[in-house]
Amino acid sequence: MFQVGDKIVYPMHGAGVIEDIEEREILGETQQYYVLNLSHSTMQVMVPMEKTSIIGIREVVDPDTLEKALLILHDGEPDDSVNRHQRYHLNMKKMKTGDICESAQVIRDLMFLNKNKKLGTEDKFMLDNARRIFISELILVKGFEEEQAIEFLDNAING
Repeated sequence: MFQVGDKIVYPMHGAGVIEDIEEREILGETQQYYVLNLSHSTMQVMVPMEKTSIIGIREVVDPDTLEKALLILHDGEPDDSVNRHQRYHLNMKKMKTGDICESAQVIRDLMFLNKNKKLGTEDKFMLDNARRIFISELILVKGFEEEQAIEFLDNAING
């Protein structure tokens, strides 16, 4: 169980801080919810406490794991044997895990493809989403403001 003040990652949404734990009745069912403020937006999300493991919510990574994820940005190339539909589904599967290293692979692969040709709409959206989620975790791990995190990620990708 998480506590108020814990920094967590909600797959497909990003990282944030648990601001409160509330009991709410929704559709006739009373449950306890984590109230999560996401670090990269003004959005507040309520997550049923009993579904956190199913959803894949986890604590933000430690600095060493973050460094490993940053190294992935330069290690490897995308699989050219997959078509764009297969790539989208593979990337979506990676993003749904909530694993920062998987997100780094998605960013790396799509940035590599973007250097050689213009990304399609789905790939562009996937890249933007992967970057946003990665940046949200950078904010909490490194204590950055959003602009600092964006600059840090861009330097890590291009450096």
